[in-house]
Amino acid sequence: MSEHDIACLPALGIEAVINLALPTSSNALPGEAELVTLQGIAYIQIPVIWERPELHQLEQFFGVLKAFEGRKVWVHCAKNMRVSAFIYLYRRMQSGDNMEVAAFPMREVWVPNETWQAFIRSALESKLPENSTSSHL
Repeated sequence: MSEHDIACLPALGIEAVINLALPTSSNALPGEAELVTLQGIAYIQIPVIWERPELHQLEQFFGVLKAFEGRKVWVHCAKNMRVSAFIYLYRRMQSGDNMEVAAFPMREVWVPNETWQAFIRSALESKLPENSTSSHL
């Protein structure tokens, strides 16, 4: 995400930004949180270590999306791989979408590696709270 991208968010009606990348990512924007909040937009960072995604981070992600239900939320990370996997799981576990529907946009971005396939399986088998609503981002 660039400073220009952030400046465009209010015009898009974005009310919250969720960043799943680490603040130390190679392409992290210094001061991103401040730039976003200066636009009057909520900023939430859930730093997911690429090699070690954890279920509590997915649960936190679900909670943030629930808190902003019905509002426009921008979710990003370093290469949109974390985001696509988290959105896939959100669509499967919270929106009730079937596997084929939920797989978009993940299948457009990447094929999850072994670590992320294991994380996805673990999440789908977990006891994370499920939501039967069909809210959309």
